[in-house]
Amino acid sequence: MTRSTARRPRRRRPFGAAVLVAAGLTAGALPVVPGPAGASEPPERVREAASEELKEVFFVGNNWEGTADIINSRGDYARIGRINMIPDKKERLREIYLNPVKLAFFLGIRLGPGEGHDQYVDDMYTTKDGGSVVASRPSFADVVSIDVRTGKINWRFPVSGFRSDHMAVSPDGTQVAVSSSTSNTVHVLDMATGKEAGSFKTGDKPHENVYTDGGKYLWNMAIGEVNTDLDAPWQDFTKGDRRITIADAKTLEVKKIIDMRERLDAFGRKDLSDALRPVAFTPDESKMYFQVSFFNGFVEYDVHKDEITRVKTLPKNPDTSDERTTYVNDSRHHGMSMSPRGDKLCIAGTMDDYVTVVNRETLQEGPLVTASKPYWATVSGDGKHCVVSESGTDQVTAIDFATGRKVTSIPVGDHPQRVRLGHVPTDWTGPITG
Repeated sequence: MTRSTARRPRRRRPFGAAVLVAAGLTAGALPVVPGPAGASEPPERVREAASEELKEVFFVGNNWEGTADIINSRGDYARIGRINMIPDKKERLREIYLNPVKLAFFLGIRLGPGEGHDQYVDDMYTTKDGGSVVASRPSFADVVSIDVRTGKINWRFPVSGFRSDHMAVSPDGTQVAVSSSTSNTVHVLDMATGKEAGSFKTGDKPHENVYTDGGKYLWNMAIGEVNTDLDAPWQDFTKGDRRITIADAKTLEVKKIIDMRERLDAFGRKDLSDALRPVAFTPDESKMYFQVSFFNGFVEYDVHKDEITRVKTLPKNPDTSDERTTYVNDSRHHGMSMSPRGDKLCIAGTMDDYVTVVNRETLQEGPLVTASKPYWATVSGDGKHCVVSESGTDQVTAIDFATGRKVTSIPVGDHPQRVRLGHVPTDWTGPITG
């Protein structure tokens, strides 16, 4: 396969990313967690049916632009509106530029994970009533709630440390968990008020968050340092403490820590990084699939047996460099989702410029659908399609789970990353302006 000619040129992570290190960005016995009680929907869905007054949509976070495009969650995926996610930009920038420490981290984010850009919107979830969207804003180190009607901020929560990242919403839609990258902390906030319910400590650079067992447990995956050029295998020790932390979602007491390094070694894959990127659970939560840094493929983990059972290597794009320092934030492949029936996995081959649907039983991949720097994968509202963000060409693409073929692409804003299901009022077309 060949690369898209419409894509942005990739940037090698500049040595200026050392600002992150200089500013301090780098930073036993396991109790048994009971197994899942039964089948569950994909973790990003709020398990509560929308009322007749609400419309199910996708929120697409345009990271470098600071906007969220709202598109239909199925069918034509047409865009129906856009929200400015940084209405307080002037105020935040003034605050940052008047504080030397905050400014150092702000510029470090731009030079490191931002690839030369500010990261204005990462993750997003809507409230149960569809009246607000809650979003993490990495460069502003906060979480905000924005009224979808007026575009005004309802509340703002500054995270500990200097960068906010991935979030997860509780199954009942009342709480949101957010990773604070530089303080190794997960904060859990009230969706309606922004008040903190509590927090717990994690490994270095907490990343993905997932609620399991009907909302009883909260899993956090720490990816360690990904913003330096110390990417050779022998330099792996510089990446920090990478582990899964599982907390009781009610008390936020840590119940279990999983060191995937031990599991990978036991499976005979000492060559693979233990930095877990996106993950996907089977509907019954008995298996977890995850991507790791630098690897063009994924790993299957048996939750009950606490062991790795299979590793799948996916095709390499012949045009993809073997120089690991060229991989964006150490991501070879970043983005995966599972079909509602649990029979298919959708994989975003970020640096290999493709998306493919994999049969979960055989691990055989389907057609390699050309995509420019695909960075996230989720499931359409009707469960028929895998929906990916193409950050290289600023579009969202739907791929049929049944055939593995591309259905359509929709243009969005600058550098789309997270795509999340949510709800807005049925008559919503965008915030009131003027």
